[in-house]
Amino acid sequence: MEDEVDRLVAAWRRERPDLDVEPLEVLSRVSRLARHLDRARRLAFAEHSLEPWEFDVLTALRRAGTPYQLSPGQLLTQTLVTSGTMTNRIDRLAKKGLVERLPDPSDRRGVLVRLTTEGQDRADQALAGLLAQERAILGELSHAQRTELAGLLRQLTAPFDNIPG
Repeated sequence: MEDEVDRLVAAWRRERPDLDVEPLEVLSRVSRLARHLDRARRLAFAEHSLEPWEFDVLTALRRAGTPYQLSPGQLLTQTLVTSGTMTNRIDRLAKKGLVERLPDPSDRRGVLVRLTTEGQDRADQALAGLLAQERAILGELSHAQRTELAGLLRQLTAPFDNIPG
């Protein structure tokens, strides 16, 4: 089975036989897959009236476990955005009734962001929709192939995920 990357690589090999274009065979596919995944995610979230960034914040809180709350700093760490961006996101989610701000009992000046019941329901439903989309994307692979692919991708991404700072 040929794909667009095969055609792209063949063209570069023809036009630039002096270059080793082998990295394109893997990373161009990863890039194209990322675009397809982004579309699938947006569709899954839109079905639950969520933007991808809203899903990221809500699910960070959901994964925290009962009582489904984190400090804004903890949310920053998990979502990799600036503090100004996080403040704006919390404001918007609070306005929609998906999160609430509470005083932090361990820090008079601090706040905690807690998932509301509606926020939890939306996060849970959107996650189920996302998993259905992603299961379909992986449907051509056997369990063993998915496990192998996950390990190979972990090997590539772990160095980036473990860079200090």
